[in-house]
Amino acid sequence: MRLTSTPCTRLANSPLSLLTIMSYPRLTTEQMLRKDQKTISTHGTKVAISAIYMDLEAFLQRSGLTADLHAFCQAHNCDVLVTMTIFFNTQNEPVRQLAIFCPHAALRMTICGVLERSHSPSLKLTPAPSTHPHLQAYLQGNTQVSRKKLLPLLQEALSAYFDSMKIPSGQPETEGVSREQADKELDRAGNSLVPGLSQDEEEPPLPPTPMNSLVDECPLDQGLPKLSAEVIFEKCSQISLSQSTAASLSKK
Repeated sequence: MRLTSTPCTRLANSPLSLLTIMSYPRLTTEQMLRKDQKTISTHGTKVAISAIYMDLEAFLQRSGLTADLHAFCQAHNCDVLVTMTIFFNTQNEPVRQLAIFCPHAALRMTICGVLERSHSPSLKLTPAPSTHPHLQAYLQGNTQVSRKKLLPLLQEALSAYFDSMKIPSGQPETEGVSREQADKELDRAGNSLVPGLSQDEEEPPLPPTPMNSLVDECPLDQGLPKLSAEVIFEKCSQISLSQSTAASLSKK
């Protein structure tokens, strides 16, 4: 499947143009979502967060996207799929966008509500048009909020959702199931995974690095430094911001 010319045109003069074009050569939607993905889980509810380096508008125009998103969630046992799109506009300014896909209306509304009301950090979300059912799109005004900073907010949203599912005080218990039993079931489901992270987040240990006979220990014992596309984007964003500041000061 080929990408439309829209994202390539917008990225033509940006620091991430080569990265974006090389990252998605004829990739399927499922491959794009898995290329840079993290997951969190609470009480058995799993949220996948995928970073995609292109315009959200172009991504939402992909043929058969709704079916692809449903298939992705089913294949990877995800209840929610959060897509963070990142690119530079023609002025070399970073642009971030969000898309929340979740067939469960109550869960989707809870997550969107937490993200919209968040003040620490504030995402400064502006709803964007979308014709896809079960999907809420946003323009993220605060481009400094990366996926790393978004993860705690999503964890908070999951906690808020499960808190809202608990039976309020004074109301009758569900027939055949007490509140204590329901809480135990939720705790049992949550304890099956590492708190806050799904099992596929665990990385296998690196093999030991050969010792250097001239030093007490090898500097690579901790493994090679990790370099992801997200890190590259953050560095490019900082460089672009510093260049813009320097240019504005020189004009004064």
